Amino acid sequence: MSNDPSREMLRHTLATLAYRGGKAVRNAPESFGDFGAAEGVRTPGQILAHIGDLMDWGLSMANGQRKWQDSKPLPWKQEVERFFGTLRAFDEYLASNQPLHAPVEKLFQGPVADALTHVGQIAVLRRMAGAPVRGENYFVADITAGRVGPDQAAPKREF
Repeated sequence: MSNDPSREMLRHTLATLAYRGGKAVRNAPESFGDFGAAEGVRTPGQILAHIGDLMDWGLSMANGQRKWQDSKPLPWKQEVERFFGTLRAFDEYLASNQPLHAPVEKLFQGPVADALTHVGQIAVLRRMAGAPVRGENYFVADITAGRVGPDQAAPKREF
């Protein structure tokens, strides 16, 4: 287990991504993955596939492989499973004592920050598709480093 505070902060950020991303994808209609907001706008399934690619890329930079892939979106439920799986793999590496082959700050500013932006896009598309998610006071949310799967704490204060 790593005792590096910067790695732990990045792990907390991944847990935040899992919490917020989980909220954005949970209970979405099966057809949501293919929702087309407008010409030239990625579908939620394409965005979620991109987030999975970002997490794979972050892990590959962390472990020294540095590889990128553009994945074709899977069916929605499988893409949601992939989202949590890629988060888990990245988090497990960060939790280990394996060396980081990229600065934590770069891992945050590249793949992780990009993924946070895309989770927000999915939330906006949910509203546009007529299946909005409730707002929440995320400051009081129970988010813990290492909790990066689909089972997240219940919201404490939604509005």
